[in-house]
Amino acid sequence: MGNATLFDLTGRVACVTGASSGLGQRAATVLARAGAKVVGVARRAEALEDWRKSVGDAAACVASDVADRDRVSELADGVSAPFGPPDILVHAAGINTREAADDVTAEGWDKTLGLNLSAPFFISQALVPAMKEKGWGRIVNFASLQTTRAFPAGIAYGATKAGIGQLTRAMAEAWSPHGINANAIGPGFFRTELTAAVFSDPERAARNAAQTCIGRNGEPEDLDGPLLFLCSDASAYVTGQVLMVDGGYTAK
Repeated sequence: MGNATLFDLTGRVACVTGASSGLGQRAATVLARAGAKVVGVARRAEALEDWRKSVGDAAACVASDVADRDRVSELADGVSAPFGPPDILVHAAGINTREAADDVTAEGWDKTLGLNLSAPFFISQALVPAMKEKGWGRIVNFASLQTTRAFPAGIAYGATKAGIGQLTRAMAEAWSPHGINANAIGPGFFRTELTAAVFSDPERAARNAAQTCIGRNGEPEDLDGPLLFLCSDASAYVTGQVLMVDGGYTAK
């Protein structure tokens, strides 16, 4: 295989959760540009449809709550309908309730675990059989700085993201013998809806940038190459790994 085709996703079908905004939408667009047919999933139907129109014929969308455990089978059927069963599954949907440890509610805890940790597993479990039949698949979970670091008001979110690290390794152990590689991408501080509270404070944003090795916070395009690597043949011998895309934040 030549270098030019290593990252080519022509003929592949991808499903991206959290595709209505932020890094999820960026991921969905990048995969489509690389040649994949992409199904975007999120709760916000109007924002999803706007994304689909911007991409064109290579895109489809399914409005659904990925954390609804009772509708996982229905969701799997829905994302398989436009282009066939996905070869690539990117779990970008997430929530951070930002509750301090003393203020965590049962509702906030369950909502965070349901969306950030349970949904990636059960949706993958539903879509893996079709990947096994093809003998090829890529699962990309979304890790975080909080996979290994403790941040204020991040106990529920951090617990889920630490869980994502182990979930990724366990997925690799279970499914990579069938040609399905499972990895996670760990963004640093990127300006998205989820991090609006961080970037609304210029001093805090500057402090975060200063803690990286590169000296700046992340821009959406910084995710493109690592994502394509993990979703393509370029990562044929890479599985069970968490690739931090954080400008070296976790290296210091």
